[in-house]
Amino acid sequence: MKEILLITPPFTQLNTPYPATSYLKGFLNTKNIQSHQIDLGIEVILKLFSKEGLQHLFEISCLKLEKNDVEISENSQRIFTLREEYIKTIDDVIAFLQNKKPTLARQICSMNFLPEASRFNHLDDMDFAFGNMGLQDKAKHLSTLYLEDLSDFIVENIDENFGFSRYAEKLGRSANSFDNLYTKLNAENTFVDEITLKILDKKLQEIQPKLVCFSIPFPGNLYSAFKCAQLIKKNFPKMRTAFGGGFANTELRELKDKRVFDFFDFITLDDGELPIELLYQNVSESKNEFKRTFLLENNEVVFKNNSQQQDYKQVLVGTPDYTDLPLDQYISVIEIANPMHSLWSDGRWNKLTMAHGCYWGKCTFCDISLDYIKIYEPISAKILVDRMQELIEKTGENGFHFVDEAAPPALMREVALEILRRKLVVTWWTNIRFEKNFTKDLCFLLKLSGCVAVSGGLEVASDRLLKLINKGVMVEQVAKVCRNFTEAGIMVHSYLMYGYPTQTEQETIDSLEMVRQMFEMGILQSGFWHQFAMTAHSPVGKNPEEFGVIPSLKEITFANNDVEFQDNTGIDHSKFSFGLKKSLFNYMHGICFENPLQEWFEFKIPKTKIHPDYIHDCLLEEENFLIKPNAKIIFTGSKPLVEYFIKSKKGNSWEMATLTFHEKTNVFSITLEQDKADWLLKTLEEITLDKLNKTILINNIKNNFELNFADFEIFWYSKPMQTLKENGVILIL
Repeated sequence: MKEILLITPPFTQLNTPYPATSYLKGFLNTKNIQSHQIDLGIEVILKLFSKEGLQHLFEISCLKLEKNDVEISENSQRIFTLREEYIKTIDDVIAFLQNKKPTLARQICSMNFLPEASRFNHLDDMDFAFGNMGLQDKAKHLSTLYLEDLSDFIVENIDENFGFSRYAEKLGRSANSFDNLYTKLNAENTFVDEITLKILDKKLQEIQPKLVCFSIPFPGNLYSAFKCAQLIKKNFPKMRTAFGGGFANTELRELKDKRVFDFFDFITLDDGELPIELLYQNVSESKNEFKRTFLLENNEVVFKNNSQQQDYKQVLVGTPDYTDLPLDQYISVIEIANPMHSLWSDGRWNKLTMAHGCYWGKCTFCDISLDYIKIYEPISAKILVDRMQELIEKTGENGFHFVDEAAPPALMREVALEILRRKLVVTWWTNIRFEKNFTKDLCFLLKLSGCVAVSGGLEVASDRLLKLINKGVMVEQVAKVCRNFTEAGIMVHSYLMYGYPTQTEQETIDSLEMVRQMFEMGILQSGFWHQFAMTAHSPVGKNPEEFGVIPSLKEITFANNDVEFQDNTGIDHSKFSFGLKKSLFNYMHGICFENPLQEWFEFKIPKTKIHPDYIHDCLLEEENFLIKPNAKIIFTGSKPLVEYFIKSKKGNSWEMATLTFHEKTNVFSITLEQDKADWLLKTLEEITLDKLNKTILINNIKNNFELNFADFEIFWYSKPMQTLKENGVILIL
């Protein structure tokens, strides 16, 4: 028996737990409040995609087809005909995707093991996409197609709202009124509902919580959460129900519909730690104190924020706790079309944040008026790495996804240094802004610490529009930062946008040309185009007239985020969608750069005005001889081998030394006069990774050098020292 049950409703993600409930459980641990968490999404998926689940699925579909005498598609007919093959293979495929049966990869890749339906039709056309993909990855991709075929069958014949993520999303998206969702909730349970509610009912009987809290991150989690709450109200009337999370934070700030409280007793906004603590006190002690909470009082919807207590600082919320979740049962699917999506879906990532909110907080398309973005509060590197170590011990996984809106470069540097200081072996990635502070040296340091990828918003690759967005970067700067990450061996993914207010067709095509050149130069490896959507809490949504758009305003009684609008340009931006995405697919696979942009579109487009060498020229740099005196200096290499010798020329002789550096992947040497070599050896000892607790600034090095020798700058920019810097063994941060 636990005091609080924390639930992530179906469906969010298959590969790793969505972290919200783990964050809350970690906080509740600090308050000695007993809690239990369940990820209903993965539990329902594993129940459905099992031998027993598929047998039941095909039995129902058979009865349905016989009863209604309806025609089914050729694809569904094929899957139904091959149902025994699906039933026979499903448990093994799921186990393989759970990394439990790696030897099955050879069978899967034999192309005579898995039953194949329409998702496999384009496999021949995608052979190039496999590239150097290993056997395991190829098998994961084929298994993913297999599951998607089954998903298509379910959607067509069993449950039209089914999807591996974002279940019944259309019911929750832009639902200004509660009517459609309410009607659906009072209709007959779906096939997926029955599975979900059966699992939930069993959990509730086992745990017997006083308070059941749902975290609803997306519109696609909304329907299932309400369906679960409906069961609780009917069968467990003494249990109190609440929900918060991303959906409430962005959509329900103007809630008025009383019917919502037929399902939930409380709805909380923004940071969840203090609100859930107060809800627990209210349920346990009848304490009438709330933090940012909607509830029904005297048959009216009221918003209560009567607690004088301040929200908890990030250092006090504890380490996320993944206890109770079936960490070894999550499924690794693989996305070959998009490298970043592949990274995300094929891994067990512990989720953390470096900071609360966004340090930039100015982008005009973003919900920057809301507290979860507006209030910026970083966490110290030491505490972050403490939490990383704690999670490694508890989960057995050393992969980390920092889910920040945009991780600040200075904090990323300190985290990297702390990881190196503790000699941890971790793999991590995060979201960034393409800051000029991401120098070549900083990117190399991040790579050394285990950073494998970053994602950031290039958005509309147009300087005019980037300025209008208030992104704080220009295309040239983005290109240089992408180059720095790429040269360090860190994959770069870019979020790309089209249809921003006042964007012309010319700017859309010019933006595509910028993207084409960045992929062709090899400085961008992954990307995703999405059409601009106006939200109620963004600067564009709040001041649409300033951005040349006319909103279509509706009465709000339930959700309010996405706002329909008309662009004064009159351009139908959606017509560009297919061509932008098709071209990007090819660019990500390193092909079709020579194709004219017109070939991607079935309608006439303007010729690009971007010079074909624009990105190339952006990357041309003159040597910067400016030394920042307060910059940190670090030696990342191993102790060099030293060989002394005498150099003679025209009757003069000099004592010289050759320093040979053996690094992980290469060997190189430099030659210096012996006294300078000895000075350098001594200096390198002082600035090794083993001595990171001792901060050495380049100004300290300069002053020490000039006690013994002449001009430091001449030495610093000499060929031997440039060799050290080019090989990444000396970093200036």
